[in-house]
Amino acid sequence: MLRLFQRGAPRAPVAHFEIAHCGAVHQVALRRLNSARRFTLRVRAASRDVVLTMPARASLKAAREFAERHAAWIGARLDRLPDLVYFEPSSFAPLRGVDHKIVHCPDARGVVWISENDGGPILCVAGDLAHVQRRVADFLKREARRDLEAATARHCAALGVTRRRITLRDTTSRWGSCSSTGALNFSWRLILAPPFVLDYLAAHEVAHLVHMDHSPAFWRVTRRLFPETDRAEAWLKAHGADLHRYGARRD
Repeated sequence: MLRLFQRGAPRAPVAHFEIAHCGAVHQVALRRLNSARRFTLRVRAASRDVVLTMPARASLKAAREFAERHAAWIGARLDRLPDLVYFEPSSFAPLRGVDHKIVHCPDARGVVWISENDGGPILCVAGDLAHVQRRVADFLKREARRDLEAATARHCAALGVTRRRITLRDTTSRWGSCSSTGALNFSWRLILAPPFVLDYLAAHEVAHLVHMDHSPAFWRVTRRLFPETDRAEAWLKAHGADLHRYGARRD
């Protein structure tokens, strides 16, 4: 079975090997599972890589041969992934679901701020060119924290519960999580999505302060906090992986 995988990255340690096809070299991560009955290839859109899940007793030789037989499929799926977008001048980054053009303002005071021009909203970035990408990323993370703190506070008040700290991470497998101690974790990339998506994830994780599972009771609480749960879930399923296109270039 071959299918495009967008969320739910494996957490178990994996080995890797490389396969070559049409001049390109692709790295394949191996994941052994006792429950696996056959080889399964997945292209993860968020992390832009390939995972081969295999039965625990299968040989590495058989795994490699399986991947090599499907090298064309791997290459085609990777080629279909949208291009990465870096936080560079003249590129566009979504903020609360609206594309903002990044404009370098080297002589201006400040760090990053939102403005408007004839072409629409822009993110103005002061300082040296070498710092533009990092400053845009830091700005987006600050905006994400501000929105998530406000949304979680509102949902906690509605339920009469108290959360601990909020942590922002850059995860590929989860948009949010709630620990047993009441600490909430979110992907900072939620600030790139429309506000109703971020609000939904805040409600989802706050609901876990009442029900640490995904039982019917949990979903009733979530939908009470956020009636548009199905709409937000549908948006994430359709567009969530695309949020991982954006970021600062890694040297």
